Amino acid sequence: QVQLVESGGDSVQAGGSLRLSCARTSREKHYAWCMGWFRQAPGKEREGVAAIDTLNRPTYSDSVKGRFTISKDGVNEDLLYLQLTSLKPEDTAMYYCAAIRKVGLCRLAPPANFDPSSYTYWGQGTQVTVSS
Repeated sequence: QVQLVESGGDSVQAGGSLRLSCARTSREKHYAWCMGWFRQAPGKEREGVAAIDTLNRPTYSDSVKGRFTISKDGVNEDLLYLQLTSLKPEDTAMYYCAAIRKVGLCRLAPPANFDPSSYTYWGQGTQVTVSS
């Protein structure tokens, strides 16, 4: 049983910052994980914005590169973060945490890292609203 719970979403003005968190719980340990952040705005498809693999190598979509940072907690690798800076109204969306586990190393090469079908587990989402 794997659960992902996101938090940290809020309403902010353009130019502001937020930090989203994703807490992963799993009864089974000793897996390697690939984690990703996706977002979905009303009427739009779900899009990947950031991903990180077992070796902590991040990847970003062009739309957020230089503004968002994905990271794992330095002590508890079951915690995932997404730091959002220089927010724009077009960043408004529900943000979802996603995960897939592997035995050994997990690495998702582009474009699989931003393909929702690559991920097995999903959180319920946290809303980010950016006003101009």
